[in-house]
Parts: sequence; C-alpha cells; structure tokens
Amino acid sequence: MFAKLARTGVLIAAIGVAGCNDSSMKDFAPEANKPLPDKILADMKAKGMVRTSSVMARIFKEEGKLEIWKAKTNGRYDLVASYDICKWSGKLGPKYTEGDRQAPEGFYTVRPSQMNPRSNYHLSFNIGFPNAYDRANGRTGQNLMVHGACSSSGCYSMTDAQIEQIYAFGRDAFQGGQTEFQIQAFPFRMTAANMARYRGDPNYDFWKMLKVGYDNFEITKVPPKVDVCEKRYVFNQVAPEGTTFDPTGPCPATTQPDSLKTAYANYEKSYDAAFNSAVKSSTPPPKPTIAGVKEASIVSDWSKRRARGERVPIDPPSMNSDGSVTETTRMGRIDSPAGRKMAAADAEKEAKRKAEEQRLAAIEAAKAAKEAAKAQQLAEKEAAKQAAQQQVVTAGVEAAPAQPDAQQAADADQGTVSKLKKKLLGMFGG
Repeated sequence: MFAKLARTGVLIAAIGVAGCNDSSMKDFAPEANKPLPDKILADMKAKGMVRTSSVMARIFKEEGKLEIWKAKTNGRYDLVASYDICKWSGKLGPKYTEGDRQAPEGFYTVRPSQMNPRSNYHLSFNIGFPNAYDRANGRTGQNLMVHGACSSSGCYSMTDAQIEQIYAFGRDAFQGGQTEFQIQAFPFRMTAANMARYRGDPNYDFWKMLKVGYDNFEITKVPPKVDVCEKRYVFNQVAPEGTTFDPTGPCPATTQPDSLKTAYANYEKSYDAAFNSAVKSSTPPPKPTIAGVKEASIVSDWSKRRARGERVPIDPPSMNSDGSVTETTRMGRIDSPAGRKMAAADAEKEAKRKAEEQRLAAIEAAKAAKEAAKAQQLAEKEAAKQAAQQQVVTAGVEAAPAQPDAQQAADADQGTVSKLKKKLLGMFGG
C-alpha cells in the first residue's frame, strides 16, 4: 500500500536540496561537480537505489547528525549516509526571530534555485526558512543554510568534505528529475525516552506537533505531505477537491487512507507505553533550550548591537528558568568595518572626555594657586602689621630690663611673623 502511495504521490511531499538563490543548477563550481565516493554508490546499489533517485534529509540537533535518505525502486526511502554536524548555533528549540542565532526546526523545502555552488562557505544551500508555518506564526529570519566551513550563526555547518557529498546528493537528484526535496529538522530523535525527558520544556507542544510528521515518516518511510492551517503543521492530510490549506485560516475537512490511520494508531500505542515507562525511569538531564520569544528577543537585541560594532558580552545572553538573564563578563566587538568605526568613535569620545577632564582640572589648579597667592599676601600683610605693633609696645615700656642685642630682637620678631603667616595660610588653604 505504501509503495502505491509513493508511486502516485498522493501523500508524498516532494523532497529537494537547498542552496542560495543567486545561482542555477548549470553554474557549478568545480567542488560542486565532484562525484559521490564509490563506496556510497556501491551501498546505494545494494539497497536498490540509483544515483539520481529522490533524496531527503533529516537533522537532529542534540545528536549532532545530518542524515541523507534516498528513494529505492519500491518508492520507500532508506538511510544512505549520516554525517556529524560540525557546528550548529543556538539551543534546542525553534528559530523565533531574526538575530536570535537559532538554527531552525521544522519541515522545509529545497529547490534548485536555493543551491549555491559559489558560497563563501565552500558550498551551501538555503533550507527555505521561513516556511508557511514560520510566516503564519510571525517568525522571521533569512539566509539559513546548510553549508561548509564549519562556522555557524543560525545555520547547520558541515566540514567542506561533508558538504561536497551532501551537495552531490541533491545535485544528482535534481538531475534525475526531482524538483524539490524535504529537510526535516528536529531538536532530537523523537523517541519516547527523549520526549519524556523534555515533557516539561516550554517548547514541548511545538515538538509534539513535529513528532506527528516524524512518526508518519517512521511508519511509511515516505516523506510526509506537509501543509499548514490554523497556524500549525498537518501531515498526510487530503483536502476535498477545490479546497486549500490556509496557513492562518481554519483547517478544511480532510481524510486519510484507513490503512495509514490504523498503522499510526498502532504506532502510538507502542509509543504511549514506552513514554510512560520512560517517565518513571532515570534519564540523562535535558540539554539547554530556548525559553521562547522573550529569550529570542534578548539574543536578537544582542546580535543587533554586535552587528553595529558595539562592545557586547562575547557570548550571547541566556535566560534562566527563573526569568533572570545571564551574560558573560568578557566584552568585545567584532572586527568589521562597523566594529572599527564604532571603536574609532568610542576612542574619540574617550579622548574628548579626558581632554575635558584635564581642562577642568587645570582650571581648578589655577583657581587654587590664585587663592593660595592671595592668602600668602594677606598673611604677609598681617604679619607686618603685628610686627609693627610689637615694636611700638616694646619701645613704650618704662624701666624695661636690659634689652637683648639687636640680632636677638630681630630673630624674635622674625619668629613671631613666621608663626603668624603659617596660621593665616592654614586658615586660607595655602
């Protein structure tokens, strides 16, 4: 039955590879023309695949894996290659807004126009974010890719050798007539054990929705037909003739083959039992996840300030479970034209601040010197006055005892004047 569905395409979403939209399939750089290794071709042949058969990709963040699946002659897909993701940015959880540095999660479509054989990251393809679901839910972002160079700011980055093979899978499938292929991006393998681990996560409802598509593929081994209505994903649903799926409107009445319903119900029974068992057992602690739109907005603001060249914490901020925000103490700015311009502006501002600080200090020093000189003059004047008065008193004393010699008198007068000057200078801050 499932082979028939695969042949007729009633429940199949077309699958494709991605790339940037500034190139065509006929404009390949040399690295984009490399054939797949002989071992992979031999494995494909052994599994009943041809080189140009259709492909799809699955991504698992927590496990750090990117899988390539290809269609066999019976219409079902089988795993043909698995790669360790070199880097992906952000945390587990979907991408919410431009600049949140989150690698997307969801079901995406790649067409030939998205292939970029001349990427700055060796080779790349755009995964198609935002899709209909993302747009319906107000999620923003652009240029989200799978690429080489092992460097990521919201993308899934591979090594150059890996991206050459992944790119070749898509190239060959397009040459075989496939018009688009599907990328399924998940936070983790959606097993009962993993779902139990994350059952308290704020992204859990979103992940349960993705799991329906995940389960449909696990059951049929055919990429699910993906639509969006009521701002949510729906999988393998057939709308009545003449009706369509409106991403923000109500879902139409839909149908599914009874055999698929039965297979899904049996799958869910086994899953429910495994989930209940996993809840009771000890499991590894969950990995960090994004705390919704609020944390995404905080990281986005950090990204904007960083892009402007401002000094910001080296790592993006992170929201804690209690709502507080953690930022690293190390600060820096990106080495870019914007960063260098901002650094120059900050240096100029700091130089002006220091110059003004020095100017004010000089004014205060001059004022203090002036006040000190004034106090000095006043002290000297008062000392002279006191000395004169002392001389008058001394001259008027009758029958005074024998006077000291002139030098002793002068020394005594000088001592009195000095003490008085010091006292006055102390009073006036000299």
